[in-house]
Amino acid sequence: MPDLSRPRALVFAAAAGLVVALVPAADAAANEIPSQGHNAGSHDHTLDASAYAVTYEPAEPPAGHPIGAVSGWTPPACWVAPVAKPEELKAEREAVWAEGSPGPDWVAGQKDYYVNGHPHKDFEIANSGKGFWWDGQVNPNRRGDPASLTCFKERDDWVPTGDRPPAGPVVTPEILAESAYDRVRIPDKVVNLSPDALHTQTVNVNIWAWLDSADIPPVSVTARLNSLGIWATTTATPVGLHLDAGTPYAERFPASGDCPIAEDGSVGERYQPRDGNTVLPPCGLVYRKSSDGGTYTLTATIRWRVTWKGSGGTGGRLDDGVFDLPQQVTVKEYQAVNR
Repeated sequence: MPDLSRPRALVFAAAAGLVVALVPAADAAANEIPSQGHNAGSHDHTLDASAYAVTYEPAEPPAGHPIGAVSGWTPPACWVAPVAKPEELKAEREAVWAEGSPGPDWVAGQKDYYVNGHPHKDFEIANSGKGFWWDGQVNPNRRGDPASLTCFKERDDWVPTGDRPPAGPVVTPEILAESAYDRVRIPDKVVNLSPDALHTQTVNVNIWAWLDSADIPPVSVTARLNSLGIWATTTATPVGLHLDAGTPYAERFPASGDCPIAEDGSVGERYQPRDGNTVLPPCGLVYRKSSDGGTYTLTATIRWRVTWKGSGGTGGRLDDGVFDLPQQVTVKEYQAVNR
């Protein structure tokens, strides 16, 4: 099984019994890895994480809630990318072989492939600076997903600079944007209600719902892969609010329950006492029947449009995301109402 504690994961299919199925990918060119100042000697077989690991800005997901794609789509669990320079791979593999595991036959096969010229000689040290070894990389956000192992091969592929990378889901700015989707966090903010959800609601009394522009600002996450010098920024922007009263005995405003987001990023309008119960809220609802001693689940669902832009002038749309904000409300019926 892969050692995910290392900057790059080594997968020994012969030992783990893995069957790897790779998906064909579109043409892509292997770009030169910027110099990272890493010198992997015979006693130093850790790889330069800053060169081969995807990094994110912000480095850790902020407080808030992840969004789920409307379609049920999920970001890729892994991809194929550069994993080592010749000197780095040589130091790493020789350290593994020195451990004598998983066995002499496996080590002999590895040496034949990487060292003895069938097809590679001495880890392509003679071509250092002219290409890179490629293999699978786990999406760091999906390490627990069994699919994260499907991009790995027992033996790395040598790709000269400018040549087409090996078959598989080759990392691109779009794949980086999809991985950043996993790290988007929606502000932890419930919809404002008047009367407040903490108070008992009253049959036939309008409930106003709103969000200020500061409550749901656009949020962005940037993913970078230094090994190829590529990046992508994924941005989620709120585009609408949908109200579900939790019962058919209610009327919504608008009738569809879909409250648009204004140009300033706000939703609905704040209740003003002068509105009384005669002015209909632009975003809200009214219950027509009591909850009979229980509660209704009033759910506000915010829809987010997700876009991305990346290196090389790339960009586009990803699946819209949604997040539900449920609130329990108690509704009673009174003979007389004063608001």
